[in-house]
Amino acid sequence: MKSLLLPVVLLPLLAAPLLRAQVPNEGFANAIIAARQNNANLMKQYSWNCRTEVSENGVPKDTRVDSVTWGPDGQPQHTLLNDQANPLPQGFLRRRIAEQERQQSEDYLKGLRTFLHQYTLPSAGQIINLISTSPILPGPAGTLQVSGSSVVVPGDTVSLTLSATTRLLNRMTIMSTYKGDEVTVTATFKSLSNGLNYAAYTQINVPSKNLTVLIQNYDFLNQNN
Repeated sequence: MKSLLLPVVLLPLLAAPLLRAQVPNEGFANAIIAARQNNANLMKQYSWNCRTEVSENGVPKDTRVDSVTWGPDGQPQHTLLNDQANPLPQGFLRRRIAEQERQQSEDYLKGLRTFLHQYTLPSAGQIINLISTSPILPGPAGTLQVSGSSVVVPGDTVSLTLSATTRLLNRMTIMSTYKGDEVTVTATFKSLSNGLNYAAYTQINVPSKNLTVLIQNYDFLNQNN
């Protein structure tokens, strides 16, 4: 099964141009955009491992580990290190049915990945819309919290917990709907000693399909050292 690899949200948030027009909370929005730009540039110096586990009904169906590096086109490239998929059953008919179900699952996950990419808020306009229309509240341990609704699709909710000093993410939660299925995402972020911010753990749940995807990014190495 192909890995469900999420961007910032789930890796680094993509860079976006600084806000020019006057909007509510302009300074806060610009600080977030600038922090994202710096973090995206720093991320491109690194390689790391990404482990993706797909489970159905609480039973692991596929576990994949990729090595991730940045290619000359400025996009992350994934090299498979290990893939432990459950074996297909014996017998032509049972095997054929299992192959079709596996392909359907892979197609669904690919579409879900594309859908969730929108929640990385890759453009400055998306950040501006969220920050200018949402309350900014103090959170625990020197954090700020921002929550918005109907960010990508009507009725969804997005909640961000950011560092009050760096303006980088500590946590992100998403509640949305994909192809009529409720989807929840929780991402927990960590920072290296040099400030690199990344999604350490991400969990995606699709209750109607009894589907859970766990993504872990780890072993970051600076390629310039």
